[in-house]
Amino acid sequence: MSERLALAGITKRYPAVVANDGVSLRVAPGEIHAVLGENGAGKSTLMKVIYGAVRPDAGEIRFDGVPVTVRNPQEARRLGISMVFQHFSLFETVTVAENVWLGLDRSLSLAQVAARIRAKAGEYGLELDPDRPVHTLSVGERQRVEIVRALLTDPRLLILDEPTSVLTPQAVERLFVTLRQLAGTGCSILYISHKLDEIRALCSACTVMRAGKVTGVVDPRQESNASLSRLMIGAEPPPLQHRPSRAGAVALAVRGLSLPRLSPFGVDLADVSLELRAGEVLGIAGVSGNGQQELLAALSGEDARAPAAAIELLGEAAGRASPRRRRDLGLHFVPEERLGRGAVPTLSLAANLLLTRRESLRAGGWIARAQLAAQAGSIIGRFRVRAGGPHSPARSLSGGNLQKFIMGREIDANPKVLIVAQPTWGVDVGAAAQIRAALLALRDAGCAVLVVSEELDELFELSDRLMVIAKGRMSPPVARAEASVEQVGEWMSGLWPGAADAAAAGCAEQAA
Repeated sequence: MSERLALAGITKRYPAVVANDGVSLRVAPGEIHAVLGENGAGKSTLMKVIYGAVRPDAGEIRFDGVPVTVRNPQEARRLGISMVFQHFSLFETVTVAENVWLGLDRSLSLAQVAARIRAKAGEYGLELDPDRPVHTLSVGERQRVEIVRALLTDPRLLILDEPTSVLTPQAVERLFVTLRQLAGTGCSILYISHKLDEIRALCSACTVMRAGKVTGVVDPRQESNASLSRLMIGAEPPPLQHRPSRAGAVALAVRGLSLPRLSPFGVDLADVSLELRAGEVLGIAGVSGNGQQELLAALSGEDARAPAAAIELLGEAAGRASPRRRRDLGLHFVPEERLGRGAVPTLSLAANLLLTRRESLRAGGWIARAQLAAQAGSIIGRFRVRAGGPHSPARSLSGGNLQKFIMGREIDANPKVLIVAQPTWGVDVGAAAQIRAALLALRDAGCAVLVVSEELDELFELSDRLMVIAKGRMSPPVARAEASVEQVGEWMSGLWPGAADAAAAGCAEQAA
């Protein structure tokens, strides 16, 4: 049988960079084939070429042995190619079912599409409500929409760009079962991930890219994480130095915070309490859609409905304080959505600094542009962001490089309190190690760091104490040294000691 996909000499140039430089790639029917490389290596561009979202400048694509020109994603889908993007391609103002309907056969009614979504999501253990507007979904839930939408097309080639970046370990295991089932039917899978353990567990072949070129093809099952790191970035990431914390005074306190959901599809926060101290990292785990968005909005000031005394920031009652007032006190925040919330896509990296940094603003609103560009350039250099310079638009960066810039922007501000959602989403192993080391360095300098992540390995690597959020309620804190992945996984279902009594008391209070 001929190869499902064969690329020869694929080249794509942009003004500031050659994203793909004579790339060749072969994928057999039923093969799960990884594409590995550091941020900006050209992986996502190559996948967009295959899917018809980007036109190559040179090279040939063969699909099932036949030369093809894929001019747009519609032609790709007709061939049997589906793709799950790292940056989601969803319309926020319509429902999940309507988003999926746009890419399917129009002979199906919307009700039939919704029924198929429920069936497919149930089949693969990806909880999803077809009637929810996309703008009410968390990043993890949007990831599920993209995956289910791709599965509904019955693809012959499925491209997955960082599909597990915001999925829990349980959801990752279910997804792997799904992908192995698909491969068993003859579907070929191109799998991009920076998680080396995943690639070694799932894939039978791996093409490694660096600076737009293929540097090798290996069987990842015969490699170690260290050898894959060396192939990808030329070295192994340095081990994280996690010294015992010296926790100081309480920097951020939440006391009995209860907030009704703003959206009919949101989650009520119920009697949430936590304390974050200077010089510690507090990690919050949880399955996506269990109140993380609502809690982060209340802490950052996006939702200022909380009683003033319910949130105390550096000694000041801050429940009703604006985001600017909280920044003035020393709180900085990295949202889970990079494009649109963490950064304005059309603005330059330098201009994006003004979203949270005001050092370059002068009296009367004048901007010191040279200082702003120098500041952005310093962050680009310090965090090794691959970009055309301070004046590059945010949308021109790869997902991982934009994440590095946003993290660098907030870390460079020397905050007193830093709240971070999904700190290493979509970044390569070297960059992830650098970001985690920078967070621990902030902690060691006395900053209070709150990390919300669905990646348990990351939380165990970074945190001094751990908590879990489930159905809008918070678990008791547990020291990282006393916690286990199994225990935290159980708590993510809401099964911590006293949880049932607290939920019952909450229900009784509502009824009264």
